[in-house]
Amino acid sequence: MRFDLCRCALALLLLIGCGDRGERREADAPAVAGGQNIGAPVNGDWLVIHSLSDPEQLNPLTSNDASSSEVNGYIFESLLGRNPRTLELKPVIAAARPEISEDKLAYTFKIRKDARFQDGQPVKGEDVLFSVKAIKCPFVNAPFLRVYFNSLVDATLLDPYTIRFTIKEPYFLNESVLGGITLLPRHYYDPENLLKGVTVRELTQDPAKLPNEVKRFGEQFNRNYNRNPLGSGPYKFNSWKTGREIELLRDANYWGSGKEGIDQPHIDRLKFRVVNNMDAALTRLKSGSLDFIEALQPVQVVRGTNSERFNRDFKKYEYYAPTYTYIGWNNDHPIFRDKRVRQAMTYFTDRQQIVKSVLFGLGEVVDSPIYFFRPEYDKSLVSYPFDPKKAVELLNEAGWKDTDGDGILDKVIDGKRIPLRFEIKVNAGNAVRESVALVLMDELKKHGVAASVRQIDWTIFLNDVKNHDFDAVVLGWAMSTTEPDAYQVWHSSQAANQGSNAISYRNPRVDEILERYRREFDEKKRIQLYKEFQEILHDEQPYTFLHVRKTVSALHRRFQGVEVFPDGLRPIDWWVPVSKQKYADTMTPQ
Repeated sequence: MRFDLCRCALALLLLIGCGDRGERREADAPAVAGGQNIGAPVNGDWLVIHSLSDPEQLNPLTSNDASSSEVNGYIFESLLGRNPRTLELKPVIAAARPEISEDKLAYTFKIRKDARFQDGQPVKGEDVLFSVKAIKCPFVNAPFLRVYFNSLVDATLLDPYTIRFTIKEPYFLNESVLGGITLLPRHYYDPENLLKGVTVRELTQDPAKLPNEVKRFGEQFNRNYNRNPLGSGPYKFNSWKTGREIELLRDANYWGSGKEGIDQPHIDRLKFRVVNNMDAALTRLKSGSLDFIEALQPVQVVRGTNSERFNRDFKKYEYYAPTYTYIGWNNDHPIFRDKRVRQAMTYFTDRQQIVKSVLFGLGEVVDSPIYFFRPEYDKSLVSYPFDPKKAVELLNEAGWKDTDGDGILDKVIDGKRIPLRFEIKVNAGNAVRESVALVLMDELKKHGVAASVRQIDWTIFLNDVKNHDFDAVVLGWAMSTTEPDAYQVWHSSQAANQGSNAISYRNPRVDEILERYRREFDEKKRIQLYKEFQEILHDEQPYTFLHVRKTVSALHRRFQGVEVFPDGLRPIDWWVPVSKQKYADTMTPQ
């Protein structure tokens, strides 16, 4: 499957089950029904997966949400992938890992000659070159992705199956980033070959100087390929019923079938069924119209999934997923420009109590965007305690006082007296995020801060975030379980053009650290750089970092080959014995 660039570095094992977060052990052995080995994997059956919302879109370059990434991961592939157990890079579409020049400024990949797209066309060097051009094209809506390729200045075909990437400066993750390029069929995504006349080097120059064909390509690519993906992966897109379901079919002609080192799919159909209410989703799981919920709500774990009948039909898998939840403060908002206000908001947030009461203990408070099993994570950070008194002192120090006796603190900013009033946006259907916002809102009211909470449909919510149209948001990010690169989220350049720095955080020293870190090949020096980076974030509190949740997944017991890997569960490996198959296809998946 496609190697996700947003998590382009994956390393240490997750904690499986309960216990202290510092404890690590190998992932559980593959689970089989009744603990018995019931034979070799076979093909057949469907897997009906719960989705909380529709994907933003299925264009693999312009989408940046988890739902899109999950679906696209089955459709698209890349030059390199990761061994799910060791997390070492391995070839997929590439014939081998690249040849790297001594100065680390040239990476040469050879492409295997047996790879095919889902329409039967071969994967060639021109497709890799086109995929790079599409990413680098300034008219393609992919600023969050393009940032990883800032140092890529050119790409040249040496022959139809060999491509060389030229880099302007060393970047310690270049092999995994270049190897992680989502490979697109040129003949499908650019049928007019509009990018043929422009080089990768030219695409890095002033957009105003580019030919009109390049702009036309970007407009067409952004508009025409959001609901009809075509890749080289093991599953083909079949249908999308908005608000209901996306269906993928196992490609019976998949080029990788039987090939060593390539994922082997067994389930005939993957259905991503949209249920935007978690209570309704659990009801549908129990009734049989869903097979898999990746993340049960904490209250469902302790109260809704422990009956004898549920445990007979379903198995639960617990692991710390490499994701964290946060409250993001719009640093351009007049209220949140002052770091003392942001610090106060963290002191007002009873994070330990949220883990205890909202997550029912299924989580850990965090103080940094770095995964807490990584050596880069700064364990010396002193966590902000719940301290409303300290919060009020900080607000008073920052000039917030109730001058008109209405019970709400106020202050003159930019010549205008404004109340300490703001709105927290959350995506509809996410009960945990809503609860976090409501708990904070109730606490703030006690101290003269007027906050409100608004739930918004996921796609509208994402658009608001991208356009900085919020005061505060409750959101989450995936973290690297190998070497992290925080540039995409925290560099000031990423606050523009709908980049991932949606809170508009800007700090010159952080920019310098993030830039130096990317050029540093000495791991110990990188760790020291990120220690300073985390100390700055800890002081300035652009986010109130909340927690890493313990994910509890529920899966029907008929599925075999289930294993908890360092990066979680992998449905691509699952299969169902013929005697237990629930759905019989009347047609062969094509």
